Amino acid sequence: MTLTRSILAIAFAAVAQHALVQQALAQPASAPDLEAILAHPKIVKTLDDIKADDERAFAEQKRITEIPAPPFKEKIRAEYYQKRMQELGFKDASIDSEGNVIALRKGSGGGRPKLVVSAHLDTVFPEGTDVTVKEKDGAIVAPGIGDDSRGLATMLSLIKVMNENQIATVGDIMFVGTVGEEELGNLRGVKALFRDHTDIDGFISIDGLGITRVVNQATGSHRYEFTFRGPGGHSFQEFGLPSATHAMGRAIAKISELQPPSNPKTTFTVGTVTGGTSVNAIAAEARMAVDMRSNSTDELLKLEARLLDLVKEAVADENARWKSDKMTMEAKLIGDRPAGIVAMDSPIVLATQRAVSAVTRGPRPTFAGSSTDSNIAMSLGIPAVTIGGGGEGGNWHSRNEWYKPVNAWYGPQNALLTVLILTGLDGVTKPALDVRKAAK
Repeated sequence: MTLTRSILAIAFAAVAQHALVQQALAQPASAPDLEAILAHPKIVKTLDDIKADDERAFAEQKRITEIPAPPFKEKIRAEYYQKRMQELGFKDASIDSEGNVIALRKGSGGGRPKLVVSAHLDTVFPEGTDVTVKEKDGAIVAPGIGDDSRGLATMLSLIKVMNENQIATVGDIMFVGTVGEEELGNLRGVKALFRDHTDIDGFISIDGLGITRVVNQATGSHRYEFTFRGPGGHSFQEFGLPSATHAMGRAIAKISELQPPSNPKTTFTVGTVTGGTSVNAIAAEARMAVDMRSNSTDELLKLEARLLDLVKEAVADENARWKSDKMTMEAKLIGDRPAGIVAMDSPIVLATQRAVSAVTRGPRPTFAGSSTDSNIAMSLGIPAVTIGGGGEGGNWHSRNEWYKPVNAWYGPQNALLTVLILTGLDGVTKPALDVRKAAK
């Protein structure tokens, strides 16, 4: 009976594997490397193990979510993540000076190529936010449950199955839990990573959910805090003095009339406003924070220059209205995320196309622009993509963020195949990822 079941299991695995190989062969781009990877018995088992690990990975995702990680305060979550990496086989996993958690998985190629696989530790939510995971309407609801707890859980599942199945690669893989991806973190984690490690040849961020959406374009952003200052005074007795809130209002009105191009997509918003002392006081100080984004560096710079001019005009208008020179303005750059793009014929983009099609057995991925940890790599000319961790979800950056583990194992399966194409399966395929000339 046991022998019969074993034979049936092997037969079913062979049928499933045949389907994956046929899917790989059916792709427009020739993918002999993926065909060889999918045909390897260890990979057949590893893909099955990922699916079997799905429930445990989901439990890990919920556990991570309930460890608070506000901007600039990721330390407790980082320490937990370091511990989990160590438990999964990386005894030397460490936390760097910026707070990133790093574990290096060496290949047989003497350290090259070196591929980073990352997910970010931080959330957008302030300290004190209730991060308890709850069930609601058939979904799991909690701040950060998908962004990026799913990416972190996916990476741990990938590490687990690769180590348990002794999957050997040619290139090195650096697994990184990054800090500072969200809000005013300004990508400080990956900026430090590339500052300290000049031999990185490729970069993958696991951020988002569905695997059929791949980010190969970095949306650049500039963020400013504008502070308007005037003399202030009593609203009745000292009427006639310029007002900081009035100056800010003039600036907002002017900014709202800007018409950036739709292609390349370029956007702006006045995100927050504060100021004033009381309802019966002429405001002495007011502040606003402005976000500008574009898929084009040139358009971003054009928008920035025009917006800065408009704010200066608003200050001049407020002074002119009251025949004064007392109103001033200070502009402070509080966020700078560079734009970039990875060509569609890049090995890292082709690898994601092949992997997604093999895992889904159908749809090829769509490619998009977004602001993620991959921005820094792309701006440096280093091949990079951001891929989904698997599952379904919504209400990002909301306390009502939700997640459903629908085909969630697709995330780590897709990551595994993408990584193996790029780093090479030792003794089977060569790395598709090139060693950067500047780093040789």
